[in-house]
Amino acid sequence: MITEIVRKNKRHIGTVVFFILIENVAWIIEPTFFGRLLDALIDDFYKNEHVNYMLPLIIWIMVYLTNVSGGTFHRLLSGKIYARIYDDVATEIILKSKKKRYSASKMLARAELAKEYIVFLSDRVPEVLWQLTATIGGIVALFFYDWRIAGICLVVILPMILINNIYREHVAKLQKNIHDTREELYQVVEGKDTSGIAEFYHRMVPPQISIAKWNSFDFGIVKVFLMVIFVVVLFICVDVDKFTTGGIYAIVSYLWTFIGSTEYLPGLMESLTSVKDLDNRMKEEVGEVIEV
Repeated sequence: MITEIVRKNKRHIGTVVFFILIENVAWIIEPTFFGRLLDALIDDFYKNEHVNYMLPLIIWIMVYLTNVSGGTFHRLLSGKIYARIYDDVATEIILKSKKKRYSASKMLARAELAKEYIVFLSDRVPEVLWQLTATIGGIVALFFYDWRIAGICLVVILPMILINNIYREHVAKLQKNIHDTREELYQVVEGKDTSGIAEFYHRMVPPQISIAKWNSFDFGIVKVFLMVIFVVVLFICVDVDKFTTGGIYAIVSYLWTFIGSTEYLPGLMESLTSVKDLDNRMKEEVGEVIEV
């Protein structure tokens, strides 16, 4: 169903993605231009060399404002477009469920579960794009400073993928358990059985706790691994290559962006498995999705 939603609303979703990419690309190249500005200011004020720092300043301001503009339009359009998409999707689910004579509780439960599609598009897709931009853009940028640093970052991607794939496999089963339980929510409430309601929320706890454990394990392993990489790169910057202050700033910024982007991986894997399970549940209920 997620592919059908994207296909029917590709123009609107594509516009949002366009501004997300503008925001991300501007943010990725910003450290380079700020590093050049920093070097120009140091040369002019501290080394008493007459350097034209106004041009680097203007370029950096333009890059920064491009990032701000992309982020502003992305957030504005995202709220408008995805609210309408959810309205159409929820309505279609209700209509299809009525034809199949599902109970009101199941119809409402599935319409509520459909929110995960919108969360995926509005929150997770930007995170995926940022993950790709930060990883690929960071490595490419670091290559221009020192190929060894870029090579180190490139090598660590493989174990990160393996660790997160293990996480995804375990979370997929837990997400199915959560969705099975959530579909019973409105039916339990309709029964007006207090003990049943308490039991419903009690059954939601174990899988969520298990997901949190796997999330923390994944986060901790990846972060410790990347800390070692960060220390190695710092020694390359300071003791070996003797970069300028602006160069070191840019390298550390790119490296920190690369490391920081990994924080999204557990959440992305969790959301992806959730949407896949939801697709299996919805594919029989929803045919055509109304275009915004």
